[in-house]
Amino acid sequence: MHESTGMTLLEGPVLDDEGRLYVVDVTAPPGAPKVLRVDLHDETVESIYTDESSALTSAQFSPHDGRLYVTDDLGTIRAMTPDGEDAVVFFVGDAAGIPLAPDDISFDADGHLYVTDTRGAQDPYWEASGRLIRIDRDGANVSVLAEGLAAPNGIAFTPAGDALWLSHNTGSAVDVLRLDETGTAVSTAHPGLRPDVGIAQVDSLATDAAGNLYLGLHNRPAILVYDRYGEHLATVAAPTDDADVTSATNVAISPDATTAYATFSGPGGGYIYTFEALASGIRSSNGG
Repeated sequence: MHESTGMTLLEGPVLDDEGRLYVVDVTAPPGAPKVLRVDLHDETVESIYTDESSALTSAQFSPHDGRLYVTDDLGTIRAMTPDGEDAVVFFVGDAAGIPLAPDDISFDADGHLYVTDTRGAQDPYWEASGRLIRIDRDGANVSVLAEGLAAPNGIAFTPAGDALWLSHNTGSAVDVLRLDETGTAVSTAHPGLRPDVGIAQVDSLATDAAGNLYLGLHNRPAILVYDRYGEHLATVAAPTDDADVTSATNVAISPDATTAYATFSGPGGGYIYTFEALASGIRSSNGG
């Protein structure tokens, strides 16, 4: 737990090709570890990246260049090696004349990046001003695919790669957006889930090889699991007597296996919980 923020908030769990788990710490103060790598065999943790100003909210490996991409809610997307070296700015600035507040990311098979612009999650709160943004893998072309969204947060492709699940933090909903053949425009969109979350808020999400959806929650330490038709299949929750854990933001599922790793956090610090997923992991089970 960070004394300056009163809590820890882990996000963006993602596994590399060697089976090591990476997470980001949204609330890490300047100079503290902001990207951490966990050796799941000996349960050691090392810091691989920090800086003086960012608030990192997600991480994802690109299938194009193999680099680790991290989003900074303050407006920047960075890319680095798996060891946290050669960190460079992939994108910073405006998208269609409006500053970008990047939250979660998902790559298509060609390495083009889709990112949620979570405007409305803070000031001006409750204003449906968020967007879905696509950035070409070379960073040259930026497209607004959807706008007027209620603080979009989580994003993950379906196993077929033809549609995106998109969660709305202040809208308590998850939409399905189907893309055209080029991936540069939304062809159809509709609400897919309206989960009953009470005082909690929907956070990040991931999919498995069977198309099941794993939805993280903020202000409730639980992951809600649905099938692709919206049937609630399971709830993965922290022990009810653990007052130090108050949120469960996201999940990574091992490729070709069913071991899932979830980021749980709260006043007591940040934790990695494991559970058995309902199907094996795919690229959209990893980070974002």
